[in-house]
Amino acid sequence: MGRKEDNIRKATQLMRTPEFIRNIGTAAHIDHGKTTLSDNLIAGAGMMSEELAGKQLMLDFDEQEQARGITINAANASMVHDFHGQEYLINLIDTPGHVDFGGDVTRAMRALDGVIILACAVEGVMPQTETVIRQAIKERVKPLLFINKVDRLINELKVTPEQMMERFTKIITEFNQRIASQLPAPLNKEWQVKVEDGTVAFGSAYNNWAVSVPYMKSSGISFKEVFDYCNQDDQKTLAKKSPLHEVILDMIIKHTDDPFKAQKLRIPIIWKGDLDSNLGKSMIECKSDGDVAMMVTKIIVDHHAGEVAVGRLFSGSIRKGQQLYVSGMPNAQRVQTVSMSVGADRITVESVEAGNIVAVSGLKDAIAGSTVSSLKEMEPFEKISHYSEPVVTKAIEAKHMKDLPKLVEVLRSVAKADPSIQVEINNETGEHLISGMGELHLDITEYRIINEHGIQIKASPPIVVYRESVRGKSPQFEGKSPNKHNKFYFTVEPLEEAVVEAIKAGDIAIEGKIKDPKGLQRQLQDLGMSRDEAKGVVMFKNNNMFTDVTKGIQYLHETMELAKQAFEEAMNIGPLANERVRAVKVVLRDAKLHEDAIHRGPAQVIPAVRSGVYGAMCLSGRILLEPVQKVFINVPQDYMGDAVRELQSRRGIIDDIKQEGMNAVVHSTAPVAEMFGFASAIRGATQGRALWSTENAGFVQTPSELQLKIVGDIRTRKGLKPEPYEADYYSA
Repeated sequence: MGRKEDNIRKATQLMRTPEFIRNIGTAAHIDHGKTTLSDNLIAGAGMMSEELAGKQLMLDFDEQEQARGITINAANASMVHDFHGQEYLINLIDTPGHVDFGGDVTRAMRALDGVIILACAVEGVMPQTETVIRQAIKERVKPLLFINKVDRLINELKVTPEQMMERFTKIITEFNQRIASQLPAPLNKEWQVKVEDGTVAFGSAYNNWAVSVPYMKSSGISFKEVFDYCNQDDQKTLAKKSPLHEVILDMIIKHTDDPFKAQKLRIPIIWKGDLDSNLGKSMIECKSDGDVAMMVTKIIVDHHAGEVAVGRLFSGSIRKGQQLYVSGMPNAQRVQTVSMSVGADRITVESVEAGNIVAVSGLKDAIAGSTVSSLKEMEPFEKISHYSEPVVTKAIEAKHMKDLPKLVEVLRSVAKADPSIQVEINNETGEHLISGMGELHLDITEYRIINEHGIQIKASPPIVVYRESVRGKSPQFEGKSPNKHNKFYFTVEPLEEAVVEAIKAGDIAIEGKIKDPKGLQRQLQDLGMSRDEAKGVVMFKNNNMFTDVTKGIQYLHETMELAKQAFEEAMNIGPLANERVRAVKVVLRDAKLHEDAIHRGPAQVIPAVRSGVYGAMCLSGRILLEPVQKVFINVPQDYMGDAVRELQSRRGIIDDIKQEGMNAVVHSTAPVAEMFGFASAIRGATQGRALWSTENAGFVQTPSELQLKIVGDIRTRKGLKPEPYEADYYSA
């Protein structure tokens, strides 16, 4: 029996004992070495040949990933490791670092109990490192630190041992500051990483060696020897004396909680149901004989098995043939296969118990982010809120009419597997819009449609997604129904910034019904809203709020459902450029309604409310918001001027320039609309010497001198007349 087969046999035995399971991931800034680290861990555990590790990139088994040399999907693998004579099962998820795939990282975190965050010894804590720390802490996933590429520090930057130690101290201090600032006591102290207890490791994933203080004590290696081996270009001996997989897997087993301990801490954060119910207790105690509670973190489309839902099982056991419910869906679905993932292979098993990461086929209604349970009415897990929203859109259509029905199916499947992609399907025109986090995100999605699903498509050039908002508080505006028997009086104004931030952070739930109006009222008042407005909240839509401050108006209660529908429509298609509206507070001040229900049906109320909201927005001053990105460029001093000029020619604003050794690090903010083609331009301007990354940074007001032209362009593209209507159009 080969080592791999032996490991698979052990893994299927160990998955029955949660105290010997560790669910962990790798996360970092792009190109800091996550996939190379993951591969070497798998090779060390005997799941692939050691010669190929780090070169083969086993977890990048998607063709696009190998072609581009980056990780796009969060891939998972299980392995067995012996620690002090006891074998442990380690379920590992390797996540992407590119900002366009941040949604995958957020979802992967939900399945994990611990995460190794890599920081490059040369670049240090980068923006995306900061983001993954934030994502981990929000989900209560314990971070460990691996400082990678130490050999580059010694061989390329020629640092002295003292300078190397200074560099390490700086990275660890910055890392700990991020943890301390985002966690409540006592965790903010307990989760700090320390060199002496082994929650920090140092090494080179590419050259397959690592050291940590506990491992140095047992192996007798010192930092001085590490320095000498790198200097003498003999990292092979170092890899034999201090193999990467042993150091890192030991660190994981010692410092990551098993599912029993982890779920006690995590369930109250990620599930807002009744913790004293049978299901609540079963999840907190990670019971395998309780009701099933699983959170789907990823959908894999497999040509043989169909859609496979991968996720974390928090309670109960899943076995073949079982009937399970996907939250929000009426009918139970039958489990067809249950398996564990080992790289690109899935090993079929009879059943999987709580505490494991599991792959299940047969749940055709599941999407990434679904809750799956044996209980029809289970309170779903907290929605996984990713901190940035799609900012780039492409229109795509099938090249051949015969592919049209299949394209609609494929787009639905793409949206299931990657909820960060938004799909709008227009069956009448045959044109479909896909919106994503950036150019690369959409390129990859197109590649999947063509190559994985075999559909030839035509795609438009990328279009930037704008938002509409308002400048100030409007006077009261009257919206009349077509029959003139119903009148609604609205004011609109920008929604308080603190409320917008709370919605973005997920502190205010904006989906579905308002469950606790009293609690919401207190929360909004604390964030600076008046008592009447906070008390009258009717609904939220896209970061906008609708509130009713009227008193005792007859028939309003009966008409409110229609008013909500009209508010939703108005927020989805704004009056300036038919783009979505953002951060607006719509206040219903007064209404006059016809006593006869037949005269206040949908055909009367919806246009009246919509006109009232649009008219008030015209009076308050409509503004267009454009998406912006933070752009970070690491470039040799000689090329800094060229890099800065390239940014400024794209309306980029330079926020900061720091010195790091021979390089300059430029922090800037630039509009997404100006960033198309930036990759080749910055390579040209700096002769390929610049390292750069971006992070979506929300929406800001478009400069007023550009607004008129951009609005005209958007309206023309959408087949509207170039000038938007003014307020008097809506009062007719």
